[in-house]
Amino acid sequence: MNDVMSWQHETLGKRAVAALEKNHFTAVYFPDRQSAVTHILSLVPEGASVGIGGSQTERALGLAVKLEQQGCIIHDHGRPDLTPEERDAARLKQLCADVFISSSNAVTLTGELVNRDGTGNRVAAMIFGPKKVIVVAGTNKIVRDPAEAETRIQRIASPLNNKRLSRPNPCVQTGECMDCHGRARICNITTIISRCPPLTDIHVFIIGEELGY
Repeated sequence: MNDVMSWQHETLGKRAVAALEKNHFTAVYFPDRQSAVTHILSLVPEGASVGIGGSQTERALGLAVKLEQQGCIIHDHGRPDLTPEERDAARLKQLCADVFISSSNAVTLTGELVNRDGTGNRVAAMIFGPKKVIVVAGTNKIVRDPAEAETRIQRIASPLNNKRLSRPNPCVQTGECMDCHGRARICNITTIISRCPPLTDIHVFIIGEELGY
């Protein structure tokens, strides 16, 4: 990444962090993924139960593997070796884990977290249940406001996740959301966390790289 691009990532990242802090989130900007990973690992105690929210950003950082090596109990419904019943059990365990780790579909420059979910387990765990919630997002997910977050979800997050999951939805053909109504739809629940909930300790870490969808 050249100096000009690094400047933009840092400038937007720090603006997002400042806005999140005003909304009572704990927020930190990291210039690269390694510094973020080191910090996150330091926040999770050995032996803690950790829920993983189906995040491609988390996959890129390898947090589940590193935390398991650190002695943590991992509840990850995205593991390919699980049966449907085991996936559902993992989703339920995420809701009462010591730590829940996810990304966000969009982080606004007005300090909000905007997400769209299929079953709702990810957004539910982000809002209430786990003792600590860690949200990790690359600067590619920063948008101006919730309206631009909606555009980002329709143009980027939804079609790419449908393609990744091989869902037979129209966006896989068109490359953008078509507001489909089929049973295979994965865009069923939208949440905006506009302020950090008083009973949930949410840490938002912005990384100056492009990560996830």
